[in-house]
Amino acid sequence: MNLQVVCGQIEGASARRGTDRDHDLVDALRRRDSLAAERLVSRYGERAYRLARGITGDGPDAEEVVQDAFWAVVRKIDGFRGESAFGSWLYRVVANAAYQKLRGRQNRRRDVSLDEVLPLFDERGRHAAPAADWSPTVDNPALQAEVRTELTAAIDELPAAYRTVLVLRDIEGQSNGEIAEALGLSIALVKTRVHRARLFVRKRLGHWLTTIAATATARAS
Repeated sequence: MNLQVVCGQIEGASARRGTDRDHDLVDALRRRDSLAAERLVSRYGERAYRLARGITGDGPDAEEVVQDAFWAVVRKIDGFRGESAFGSWLYRVVANAAYQKLRGRQNRRRDVSLDEVLPLFDERGRHAAPAADWSPTVDNPALQAEVRTELTAAIDELPAAYRTVLVLRDIEGQSNGEIAEALGLSIALVKTRVHRARLFVRKRLGHWLTTIAATATARAS
């Protein structure tokens, strides 16, 4: 099961990255163009929401985060020196605002421990149990809406740090280097978190797909 392909199905396709194309947007923001904020929302609104939603795990919180982050971008655009891509800088602003929102919650939800649910490995680092190929089920048009729902639920169960890198890598299509730059992490740590997050989501989807297959078999017999 290719998790990147399945993740892309959440929005129909992975978002395309933009770097140099943003110079026009940056110039408009610096000139305080009356339409600059609208262009910012049009270009990055959905992607910023997905990132904020991925970190906070909550739709209304994500909307507040995006509003606060975009307002901060508009106010602090002169602080953007172009040392990194504008998109990476914006993602960092959004991520910081989302983590601040998480810290401000009075009743934090309990994130699952990945060590409790990740697949087991043998002494050589290989899967202790064979991994099933669920591609036919995932590719079934009749089940894709349910797959998206289950995938979203699995991602929501991830700890915030893991949700963030998974959303940026597999949904937004960012490279490990871009993610590291945006979040202030090492590339090695980004790779580790992405790998562990994918394993977790695969296992969660595997449980659900096993149930679907068992139900279908029972009905056919």
